[in-house]
Amino acid sequence: MKNILFITAAALLVACSTSCKSKQVISDPDTSWTLGGFERPPGLNPIISPDSTSQFLDPMSSTMVRWEENDTFNPGAIVRGDSIFVLYRAEDKFGIGIGFRTSRLGLAGSADGLHFQRDSKPVLFPAEDSQKQYEWPGGLEDPRLSVTEDGTYVVFYTQWNRDTPRLGVATSKDLRTWTKHGPIFAKSSYTKLMQMSHKSASIVTTVKNNQLVITKINGKYMMYWGEHGVKGATSTNLIDWEPILDAQGELAKFIEVRPGYFDSALTECGPPAVLTDQGIILLYNGKNHNEAKYADHRFARGTYSAGQVLFDKKDPTKVLKRLDTPFLRPMEAFEKSGQYTDGTVFIQGLAYFKSKWYLYYGCADSKVAVAVYDPQKKQSFDPMPNK
Repeated sequence: MKNILFITAAALLVACSTSCKSKQVISDPDTSWTLGGFERPPGLNPIISPDSTSQFLDPMSSTMVRWEENDTFNPGAIVRGDSIFVLYRAEDKFGIGIGFRTSRLGLAGSADGLHFQRDSKPVLFPAEDSQKQYEWPGGLEDPRLSVTEDGTYVVFYTQWNRDTPRLGVATSKDLRTWTKHGPIFAKSSYTKLMQMSHKSASIVTTVKNNQLVITKINGKYMMYWGEHGVKGATSTNLIDWEPILDAQGELAKFIEVRPGYFDSALTECGPPAVLTDQGIILLYNGKNHNEAKYADHRFARGTYSAGQVLFDKKDPTKVLKRLDTPFLRPMEAFEKSGQYTDGTVFIQGLAYFKSKWYLYYGCADSKVAVAVYDPQKKQSFDPMPNK
């Protein structure tokens, strides 16, 4: 890959060379750079399931709503004090089908990362506020949670008005009281992005003082985002972001889908990326294509599995390595039953806690599960199917 050309700050656009459009990396059996394997604690999952008893007074309808009655899935995760907290997406029963109900974000805490106590009311939800035009009636979806070194919690989530999905951002000091800041690309010089669908943000973090915290790359905050190819953006304040563009002034793609692989249909960013000595590790969600001529025939069509890609830590647009097979895939019954029966492990939350890695994921768009990686033990990726 050619070096990436960055335009001056005055131009407000960051560009990369046209080689960003060709991201297929030669197969490499080396997995020493990866995180994992992650193992599901026996007999524990799912750790969060729908609850029809939870109610709150919905400010949009002025009625009591069973806000997590239908589905609970796609969690973000963070360490606070001596506990892990997850911020998860919950759907009510109004409407039929994924994306046609209202989503709100619930909070749950755990002293061991495995057994959770949930708040009875959502902490982020559509309201009569400045974000109503972006968040009603679909709600707030798929949170990715991170924290700054000074203890400010930052969540990137999908604002869904049932017209155009957009990335929004909110901040908090206690995980329960949040300030919404609106769409992250609202002030971008690439103005047409506000009218385009965009979602799934993985900000770059690093382990510091035994937890993941947001870090800068080359003097700026950096995120990977998107589902149709992995793209990038930078920021100086965590609120306002500029997408990284190619030499033609269009959105640069660092990796794309690969026909015949587990990620032949989508490459959707997962939890916060992790800066390591070897580079920046991005964990992402790969969807297998529904059409036979493009699909990886080792997996069911439409299946969501999890992959990893390594970027250069000095040039975060440069791909160094990429897994050809998933490290986590739908294997358990609860990962293949629910709203999405093709099978889904949708990774979104990652926490470094007591010297272990805890990965939280959505199961078939219906429940929340966890898998754990202990670097002191030899753990394997999920086995490949016998096909």
